[in-house]
Amino acid sequence: MGTEKKYKVFVSRQIPETGLDVLRQKCEVEIYPGEQAIPRHLLLEKVKDAEGLLCLLSEKVDRELFAHAPKLRVVSNCAVGYDNIDVEHATRIGVAVTNTPGVLTDATADLSWTLLLAAARRLIEGDHIMRHNKFTGWSPLFLLGQDIKGKTLGILGAGRIGTAVVERSVGWQMPVLYFDRRPNPYLEKTFAARKVELNELIQQSDFISIHLPLAAETHHLINEKVLSQMKKSAIIVNTSRGAIIDENALVKALENKQIAGAGLDVFENEPAMAAGLEKLFNAVVIPHIGSATIHTRGEMTRIAAKNLLNVLEGDPPEFAVNPEVLKKHFNK
Repeated sequence: MGTEKKYKVFVSRQIPETGLDVLRQKCEVEIYPGEQAIPRHLLLEKVKDAEGLLCLLSEKVDRELFAHAPKLRVVSNCAVGYDNIDVEHATRIGVAVTNTPGVLTDATADLSWTLLLAAARRLIEGDHIMRHNKFTGWSPLFLLGQDIKGKTLGILGAGRIGTAVVERSVGWQMPVLYFDRRPNPYLEKTFAARKVELNELIQQSDFISIHLPLAAETHHLINEKVLSQMKKSAIIVNTSRGAIIDENALVKALENKQIAGAGLDVFENEPAMAAGLEKLFNAVVIPHIGSATIHTRGEMTRIAAKNLLNVLEGDPPEFAVNPEVLKKHFNK
């Protein structure tokens, strides 16, 4: 590129080379070498001269960070959600915010079904029995789980991922209920899904899959009261945001057999989970791997990098969280 300008970009975690290759074309890229979240003090130091920040949900991008980064023009979140970013303040000071929706839909929907099936058929408990040589032979009452075919599927959040979960239910001929602020005509027409209020979904569903964004109104949406209204045979799955479920209340509900099981890929205080979950065989707990396929993670980082580079080049990113910033500053 010769004397062509290079933009200064900081990447807060090791990511697949797919994304880094995009950035290196026109950017001076510094990458935090750790596989765990960057310490806060170091993040604040590293963004001081950065024009672009590519980060993950683990990085809190708030007023303090913006104050430490006077040259920052774009924050590219390598995730669908962006509740880790103060978007309102970013918009106020003219910093573009981008995300990576769509690309992880299939991987996350697949994992939602993996958790649902594992919890329904008690696979974790069965695996433990086999690995500890506790299997003594077939018995009519041994390790009985839940049937799936014909049972009611409840979807909390009928966006891309919630819709993809419903699409995968066809073989099980499941009636579908969904809870969302907006109607989903596609689900209603294609799968005869019914839009209902939260109480009806909670009380009528045999399987509940959560796909809501985290906001004030969804924080601890699934609490002690809601769990008490679920069927005793019900199973709840969460691949969206951990804080939508009150984990301590869930532990009590599982311990008391108030519900049959849960499948969790996300937790309120990651990487920690609520005390007691690790002891419960009716809880399938996995370490936030909803998008963890080779293709999906590569595409996420490519899109995040392209979003960031586009903004720095004065072009519209593919996915803008606050497009009003682009219109104001780049006339795009």
